[in-house]
Amino acid sequence: MPDPGLSPLQSSLPGAAASFTARVLADAAAHGFAVPHIAAETQPLPTEAPAGAPTEAPAGIPTGLPAGAPAGMAVGAAAAPVVEPAPATTRSQPDPGWVLRGPSGLGTAGLSLVPRAEPPALPAEHPALPAEPLAAPADALIIPGLYWHPVPEPDPVRMEEVSRRIKSWALDEIQLYPEDWEGDFDGFRVGPYMVACHPDAPSIEHLMVAARLMVAENAVDDCYCEDLGGSPIGLGGRLLLAHTALDPLHSTAEYQPQWAESLHADAPRRAYRSAMEYFVRLATPSQADRFRHDMARLHMGYLAEAAWDETNHVPEVWEYLTMRQFNNFRPCPTITDTVGGYELPTDLHAQPAMQRVLALAGNASTIVNDLYSYTKELASPGRHMNLPVVLADRESLSEKDAYLKAVEVHNDLMRDFEAASAELAAACPVPSVLRFLKGVAVWVDGNHYWHQTNTYRYSLPDFW
Repeated sequence: MPDPGLSPLQSSLPGAAASFTARVLADAAAHGFAVPHIAAETQPLPTEAPAGAPTEAPAGIPTGLPAGAPAGMAVGAAAAPVVEPAPATTRSQPDPGWVLRGPSGLGTAGLSLVPRAEPPALPAEHPALPAEPLAAPADALIIPGLYWHPVPEPDPVRMEEVSRRIKSWALDEIQLYPEDWEGDFDGFRVGPYMVACHPDAPSIEHLMVAARLMVAENAVDDCYCEDLGGSPIGLGGRLLLAHTALDPLHSTAEYQPQWAESLHADAPRRAYRSAMEYFVRLATPSQADRFRHDMARLHMGYLAEAAWDETNHVPEVWEYLTMRQFNNFRPCPTITDTVGGYELPTDLHAQPAMQRVLALAGNASTIVNDLYSYTKELASPGRHMNLPVVLADRESLSEKDAYLKAVEVHNDLMRDFEAASAELAAACPVPSVLRFLKGVAVWVDGNHYWHQTNTYRYSLPDFW
């Protein structure tokens, strides 16, 4: 047998970015557009952060805040000073402030390949950002010491329309829940959640793609894993069959119809099937496959937690955090480009640096859920595992000290997420990368906003 030779090298981050940029520029030139600085823009990108790139976590990733607004906020501590970034001057020393503001508008305004003195204007349909510094709503839940960023108040028109449409979908299209669950469904506040997390969505239907998937994922969690009929016993079989609503079975003509009929057998499978059908209409094939992969990760995390529940095992803290990297919110920010109406190319999404950003974003957002749902879970039947509970057990801490340490863990994850984002943006200032990083940061902040303002679902422990 002849020697096949060496396997082709896997693309590196600089190579992938340079290749993508070259394709963009070539396409623009082919259509008669003037392309400035072609030679400079197609040079290979550095493999390490250039001189002047941040080595420590920045105060916060700008997410469209007005000048003078707090970039980050740790309640109970002095407000972090706002540092205005200096204008970018050369490719070899990109300015992290500009990079993370990034191209964020829709259309050509968001696809500039040269640095801007100011971020592009928001699309006309979006309201102007407030002139005053942002703060938490008056009735928000405040966790002292938690590191978070305030967000602009979500568009009320969009919130109302998403809320109306998602309820119609749940009731009329898929019969998701019985009548006596209506209050809990309304209390989930899907409209505010999605609009806060995806303010750059070009249409209501783009927001609805995220809303259906979120509701479907919550239905699977509640009905298969948690209090609304969930159980660790037999969970693997239920999750496998539900996952085929996302990643379809390819079987023989004899058995394929039976599988297709099974997708209507229960509410979680109906929700997954319908939500995925809508999603693939707007997503590219690679975006859909990316989402399926992250949902498989999620289901693996469900199974790990269920196995510990069956054996009454309290994991070590590091084991719990490992499980939470899989059983977490990652499928939500991973579709931020689909919801935004663009695509982060597969080769750039798959880079280890981008995967680290997404993992840290999901991890930080999930510990937020542990903190805000702490009292809710303690009041529920059975033993619920969350980070404060595991810390109390494994490190012999009081409930209060365990909760406060969980806040510290969250803050460390947030700062690691922001540092990783800044480093990647400086090393790879490709427009789609910059927009995606900004979108993930906005999603993280919107997710916190939803937890902080959802007083129907959440309350805080009386530790202060």
